Amino acid sequence: MSSVNSLLGAYETSQAENKDTASDSLGKDDFLTLLVAQLTNQDPLNPMEDTDMTSQLAEFSSLEQLTNLNDTADNILKTMSDTQLVDSTSFIGQWVYAEGYTITKEDSEISTINYSLGEAVAEVTVYIYDSEGDIIRTDVLGGKEADDYTYQWDGKDDDGNEMADGLYSVGILGEDADGEGVLVQTQVSGEVVGVTSVSGVQYLQLADGRYISLDNVYQIVAPGVVEDSTADSTSTTDS
Repeated sequence: MSSVNSLLGAYETSQAENKDTASDSLGKDDFLTLLVAQLTNQDPLNPMEDTDMTSQLAEFSSLEQLTNLNDTADNILKTMSDTQLVDSTSFIGQWVYAEGYTITKEDSEISTINYSLGEAVAEVTVYIYDSEGDIIRTDVLGGKEADDYTYQWDGKDDDGNEMADGLYSVGILGEDADGEGVLVQTQVSGEVVGVTSVSGVQYLQLADGRYISLDNVYQIVAPGVVEDSTADSTSTTDS
């Protein structure tokens, strides 16, 4: 005699083959229908034991509880995501700082990148990458003391050609006097103009078109109040 597990497997296979008309889940009525069919077609010489039926009913009860628990967890996560999205709207109009490495170019408007040095370095080199991951610009900025800095790209490649509008990435490498690499933390900043949620993750849209994860935000500044930092302009490094 086939067990209820075999019947469940056959039922699920049938469900998969008839998705247009069948439900994707196995409910109480479906289980009881299968159980009645099993009892009706059992071998009279080898009937189902009471312990077998009890075990199968307990197994179904556990499965139903797990299904209900998963549904409850999904509802809680959705509610939390919706709540976070609503709460994130409070960032609109605020100036935020977040971990990141992207800049945007639109006509003459080019966003800046911030970086921090935890110790003095003998040389700082900035690399600009296009959307294909190719290095289009290399700027050697020389030695720097431990401080916070802002880098401003002029929108040109190494040959002085004006680059197309779009999204670019920045990589900054620091080296000490011995030529050893020094950690350089890059950040992006800007005014928040919108919020969006993707797969439960909240993103803030900046005025220049960039998106940053809410989880990466480490500072929020009131409108009109922006921290000063030492500026690096590519126009000064060309000379």
